Parts: sequence; C-alpha cells; structure tokens
Amino acid sequence: MGEKKINDKYYDDANYSLTKKDIWFRNRDGKFELKLPLNVSIEKRISDQYREIEDENEIKKYFNLNNNKSILELLDDKGYSPFYIVVTIRKKYRKEGFNIDIDATDFGYNVVEIEYMINDNFNLKEATDKIIVFAKKHNIDTSNYVRGKAEEYLRRNNPKHYQTLVDAGVFK
Repeated sequence: MGEKKINDKYYDDANYSLTKKDIWFRNRDGKFELKLPLNVSIEKRISDQYREIEDENEIKKYFNLNNNKSILELLDDKGYSPFYIVVTIRKKYRKEGFNIDIDATDFGYNVVEIEYMINDNFNLKEATDKIIVFAKKHNIDTSNYVRGKAEEYLRRNNPKHYQTLVDAGVFK
C-alpha cells in the first residue's frame, strides 16, 4: 500500500504515571494521539489491544483538561516530557482484511505488526483469534514474545523505565 516515514515522540512524567498503566501518549507527525489499553494483563495477553484516540478534544477530555488549554499546556501542567523519540520507516500492506506494517526504526530495531481493526470491544477475542489463524496460514510463528518498538528502545536505552514497566506488568 505504500511506504512512509513516521516521526514519533512519546511523553510521560518522571514517575512514569502513564506508561505504568500501559497508556501511550504520543505526538505522531505533529498530531497528538493517546493509546489506552484494552488488555486485562500481560500474562493473558496474546496480542496488544488498544483504544486509539486521535481527536484532540477527546484527548483533552480524557485528561480532564479545560478546553481552552492546548495539549502543549497539558504537557507543561502535568510535567510530561519526551522519553522516546523515534523515526520509523513503515511499509504498509493489506491482505485478506488485515493491515500488515513492517517497521524499521532509526535505532536499528525492526518489527512486523498484523492488525485487524474492530469497532467495538466485544469482539476482542474473536479479532485476536483471526490474527492467529491468519498468521498460521502464512507460516508466521506466534509462539514467541516479540517486543514492540518502545519496549525495545527502553530495554536498550533506559533500563530504569523498562524495569518499572516490567514490574508494573506492562512488559514481560
């Protein structure tokens, strides 16, 4: 479907109050996004499942931010600063209703993501099952745990933050 360059900047405070809850607040190519977890726990997690909020007013509502304030003011008010900045080259494919992203990061980590979009949380298990069936059909091994980009970056570059998220059950 194409290839694009993605510039991400992830934010949290010094106590990791967002990421300890598996909440990922980022600026992607100049637009703020918030990813909220739908998974129960890391032990039971077969795939990552998030509700993604891209509307700035919805993000403000989540943070109980006065609508007159900007997201940049939120960063300042909450003490959020960047902890992970990455440039990714993403090759995007679509097959049999699945989105397949092949990401190559500027810190030398590559990862493939198979994504199946749903509109409600009631079909999370069904969506996960479909991804697994698709992967097996195409001889993709799903038995090994694969670290996401932010997880691998923190493992390599910020062991304290990484260990905090392991201890909090966000990472294995």
